[in-house]
Amino acid sequence: MSLADKVLAVNNDLPIRTDKPVHSGKVRSVYWLTDADSRRLIQEKGYDVAEDAPLAIMVISDRISAFDCIWHGEGGMNGVPGKGAALNAISNHWFKLFKEQGLADSHILDIPHPFVWIVQKAKPVMIEAICRQYITGSMWRAYTKGERDFCGIELPEGLEKDQKLPELLITPSTKGILEGIPGVPAVDDVNITRKNIEDNFEAFNFRSSEDIDRYEVLLQEGFDVISDALAKLDQVFVDTKFEFGYVTDAVGNEKLIYMDEVGTPDSSRIWDGPSYREGKVVENSKEGFRQLLLNHFPDPDILLNKDRMAERSALARDNALPTEVLMAVSKTYTDIAETITGEKIVLSDNPKAEIIQILKEEYGLID
Repeated sequence: MSLADKVLAVNNDLPIRTDKPVHSGKVRSVYWLTDADSRRLIQEKGYDVAEDAPLAIMVISDRISAFDCIWHGEGGMNGVPGKGAALNAISNHWFKLFKEQGLADSHILDIPHPFVWIVQKAKPVMIEAICRQYITGSMWRAYTKGERDFCGIELPEGLEKDQKLPELLITPSTKGILEGIPGVPAVDDVNITRKNIEDNFEAFNFRSSEDIDRYEVLLQEGFDVISDALAKLDQVFVDTKFEFGYVTDAVGNEKLIYMDEVGTPDSSRIWDGPSYREGKVVENSKEGFRQLLLNHFPDPDILLNKDRMAERSALARDNALPTEVLMAVSKTYTDIAETITGEKIVLSDNPKAEIIQILKEEYGLID
């Protein structure tokens, strides 16, 4: 069996019973279950959700996206071996820790397979909440150009690249295109201030203005939980993205929960502690892959300039990356997952067949 066979690149063609279109994102695909199957599983499995809550099967893939493109390798390798299982394992670990420490629940109800979550439908808060503990990446690039105001927070003069910030910064941006909010352009992923959120909390799907405080507490506590746990492993938690939503539990209480993924190498920067202390940045996250792409191609502006998207898409489509590049990325993901969870990431020989068998035999979701 070739390495390419162990990669789950296509995850939107599973024969899961559904009466809605499959939603296929950059990395995950979502299958909304029929009302009958949702109700049956809630009853059979005792999930703590309303009896009529819509449920979905979320299947991760091994695809790798960077600079808004999906990349592939030589020999038909359309993803990174072990990446999907590593991402899910890390998210599962942090979500469990959040719940144990009394922070908040997540959208995950069940984990039938390392690639699969059963999730409840949440009403998303339309904010991507970025927490930053160090100045690097896009923030550092903007800072070098003289920018000092970030989402309404004023940064001091004299900061150096990769330096720890005076305090944890919350720099939110819009999730999706939001129209009709004064002072907020109707484009995806635009930076916003806390005042933008306070003045228009309903437009961002917050139920009340008090929930803005609750979301900030969950952000800071979630960041601290992960940062403290990583520090014990001599890893530096640099920055991360959180997403939130509302769900209703079995007795009708509405609650704010964590959703999407959390503390993964895809959504966070994680640096190696010993190297950082020596003045070197060694990435244990997808940022290393981004840097590798910037160095691999002669004109990095194609990857950084949003006006050159057509050229960028062609670059990703027409260039199969060397196998060793994808295997180096695989090692980054599986190593950090094993470090965080303390458990081995096992590469499945045929993940798709395993998923189908489990969902058929144990969940009755495949005819």
